[in-house]
Amino acid sequence: MIKSLINLQWKSFFRSASLGKELALRIVMGLFAAYFMLSFLALGVVLYPMIEELYPGQDPLTIVNGMVLQVVMADLLMLFFLRSIPTLSIKPLLVLPLKKGKLIHFLLLKSIFSVFNLFLLLIALPFSIYTVVKGVYGLYDMAIWAVAITALVFVVNYADFFLKQRFSSGLAAILPYVAVVLGLVALEYTGVLEVRKVFGQFLGRLPATPVLLLVLFLLPVVLYWLNYRLMRTTFYLDRSISSRETDKNVSDMGWVRRFGDVAPFLQLDLKLIWRNKRAKATLWMSLFFLTYGLIFYANPVYENMSGWYVFVGIFISGIFMINFGQFIPAWDSAYYGMLMAQPVSLEKYLSSKYSLLSFSTLLLFLLGLPYAYFGWDIVLLNAACVLYNTGVNIPILLFAGAYNKKCIDMDKSSFLNYQGTGIAQFILMIPLIIIPLLLWILCKAIWSIDVALYVIAILGLVGLVLRKVVIKYLAGLYKERKYIALDGFREKEN
Repeated sequence: MIKSLINLQWKSFFRSASLGKELALRIVMGLFAAYFMLSFLALGVVLYPMIEELYPGQDPLTIVNGMVLQVVMADLLMLFFLRSIPTLSIKPLLVLPLKKGKLIHFLLLKSIFSVFNLFLLLIALPFSIYTVVKGVYGLYDMAIWAVAITALVFVVNYADFFLKQRFSSGLAAILPYVAVVLGLVALEYTGVLEVRKVFGQFLGRLPATPVLLLVLFLLPVVLYWLNYRLMRTTFYLDRSISSRETDKNVSDMGWVRRFGDVAPFLQLDLKLIWRNKRAKATLWMSLFFLTYGLIFYANPVYENMSGWYVFVGIFISGIFMINFGQFIPAWDSAYYGMLMAQPVSLEKYLSSKYSLLSFSTLLLFLLGLPYAYFGWDIVLLNAACVLYNTGVNIPILLFAGAYNKKCIDMDKSSFLNYQGTGIAQFILMIPLIIIPLLLWILCKAIWSIDVALYVIAILGLVGLVLRKVVIKYLAGLYKERKYIALDGFREKEN
């Protein structure tokens, strides 16, 4: 059966109507993967001499063991936000006389074969080989250590799978796990329990007591079993149509009608965010990333690197704008044809999107005002970034939306749902974040920080003044590309 499932996946890719586009995307992503693999491999090769230089007179393996827990947690965080776990078109298979358990086992085993799982090994294996060749450690000791790192790779893989399943039920479902991690960080920071040191000592004892490897390999087995049990409860045809009762007065969004002509479109967007898990996740992630500034504002290393403050200002006030705006009008793909067949004004449609995204940037800025603790200059910079997001970045997102023709099936579960996501979403980050950063660096180098601040703010104000002109132009562009978008939205992605 596993062979048949692999065969179905192969045919699904090569018989797709968008084979050329998907093949080109795979090639580009493959080049990116090759670059990162070579980078991690190079890091593994130079890791031992680098540690010898940075920590003279100390045992390099002890130093590395003390860092492993941090690296594993960083790897888990990277996988959670960047990796798309392999999926399967389940609904057609559930009506066939196939064992549900085998489908789940196929998905869980398939997740192992991900390029992201190689990154940690590409650091660990060259380090192990280097130390053995140099005669610093014995082959037995480093073989045990490499096997332990491999076990941790499996732990990270299935922990990421489990957290994504829990996250699909809502942000509250993963809060207990976040609380545990924060508790361990607090213990480490206060010195009550040196978690990194304890874990490093555990890894150091493995060669003397290899039976402890069973503990490490027991963890991925337990996580595999938890994933299996959780997925068994969700693999039903009628799960996507079952929903909880909600308060009609809240979800009806009747209060939006006071906003005039754009109210019907705003109402649709707010209902979408309120009722759909994937859209709602963009809201929760925006609130979560409000704390992103603490990484930079509280670190004295970045005091003389103001460019990072611009990045943070654009990012924390524009995270909802970016996450939600990059899929306009794909959020409406299910009924976009109906909208275009009605006597609706595209200008009003785009104005509603502009208003929603503008309000999100203003709200996130207000929620970020406590950053005034680190200085009012940060608040002023964030205000300039809000103006830039509103006047420049929102029109850029709406312009990119005119060329968006990938549908988003709102009936599909939000779990592992990456519909509508492609290389275009990554390329879009360049004008949204990199351009204001380059403008800031250039103006600061030629004139001063104050001038750079004024330039960012003035560009945003100019965009606001020209808002109606820009929306009118964009409405014409959307009308011109209407049938291209409709054709794209009719093609359902697996």
